[in-house]
Amino acid sequence: MNIEKKKISILGAVRSGIAAAKLAQKLNAIPFASDMGNIESLSKNIAELELLNINYELGEHSEKVFNCDLIVVSPGVPTESEVIQKAIKKNIKIVSEVEFASWFCKGKIISISGTNGKTTTTALCAHVLSNCGLKTYSAGNIGLAFSEIVLDVKKDEFVALETSSFQLDFIDTFKPFISVILNITPDHLDRYKNSFELYKEAKYKILKNQNENDYYIYNEDEANTIDNLKNNKVNFTGFSTKKILQNGAFYNDGELFTVNNGKGEIIGHKNDLLIKGEHNIANALSVICIAKIIGIDNTSLKAALGTFAGVEHRLEFVRTIEKIDFVNDSKATNVDSVWVALRSFEKPLYLILGGKDKGNNYDQIKDLVIEKVKKIYAIGSSAEKVYNYFSSIVETEKIDSLERCVQKGRIEAKPGSVVLLSPACASFDMFNSYEHRGDIFKKAVRELK
Repeated sequence: MNIEKKKISILGAVRSGIAAAKLAQKLNAIPFASDMGNIESLSKNIAELELLNINYELGEHSEKVFNCDLIVVSPGVPTESEVIQKAIKKNIKIVSEVEFASWFCKGKIISISGTNGKTTTTALCAHVLSNCGLKTYSAGNIGLAFSEIVLDVKKDEFVALETSSFQLDFIDTFKPFISVILNITPDHLDRYKNSFELYKEAKYKILKNQNENDYYIYNEDEANTIDNLKNNKVNFTGFSTKKILQNGAFYNDGELFTVNNGKGEIIGHKNDLLIKGEHNIANALSVICIAKIIGIDNTSLKAALGTFAGVEHRLEFVRTIEKIDFVNDSKATNVDSVWVALRSFEKPLYLILGGKDKGNNYDQIKDLVIEKVKKIYAIGSSAEKVYNYFSSIVETEKIDSLERCVQKGRIEAKPGSVVLLSPACASFDMFNSYEHRGDIFKKAVRELK
């Protein structure tokens, strides 16, 4: 794809938008960045643009945006936003940042999506392939934007790409060698007109351009990951924690198996994994499928799986003070993730819950909260909703800051319990990202006496 001398408008001047602008400039295009934010919140990003002499605007998406040959949209810009709808009416081509970057990728893309587990699985995939001698980059929602690393990727190298539904909304020719959908449960319904079907359709776009030379890995235990997809030309491979399969990977009686045409081989035991919980067994099984497609031998695969310690902000132990554990699960941005987190602990919990609500239904975790949670600290713009739902079944208090939640947890939690940040909500009401939220939590914990 030749974009030389093309005018490219980039909507969003945060991580992926900045990376797209820099990529466009490197390829001799003319980028223009536009963001609704202000100079205070975007100062570091704007400094990068100014250093590179890339033009930008803040506080609005003006008519300048439409003076272009192409629009690259960041994940945070909703499809229904005025600027997108206006661009559609003007027949301007719109693509997501991962679509844009994929035009220039010489290596093989392993695109990993799902409502939950995709960050851990992407990191695990990159860890396994790298430890088995294959040059592998991790990008997407996990740290680096795809645009930031894409020009470094050589022909026989891999990109483990965490791919959200927002990034898939505006794909055109994006074509992974291997695509993975770990699970699909209701999430981001505020972005999809409160329609689970629309959200599922966004996830399914990951297969849009795959053919008989490509692979799709799905969860045999989750009907939504396979619903209406069997007529696709792609090669299907399943994984399961509940069934014995004829092809793919499965878990049975403590062992993780790879299986081809009914012939199974043991990769390892669940106790070989440093990451714990059934959800992480499922994540590991999906990576086993990836590894076997690529041709990694079982001995190397087992060794690599057993040295992965997990990812930051996902059930991340921070500190113990007088037998009270503090755990950072800021990555839990939906109710399903909190369900997983609550099931992971036997100790009594003091739960920090709330943030920017995405249409959450807390019925799913009600019984677990009754069983495990001693108190809820409700924070953020959804604090009132959290309080109204839970206050009749468990002690619940609205708190005005995350730091204050940590301080209250330190005072009120009993020895042998856990203060858990697992908010079930997006972070953008109070923080720049879930990483920022997790970092503030960890800082507050480390400052406790």
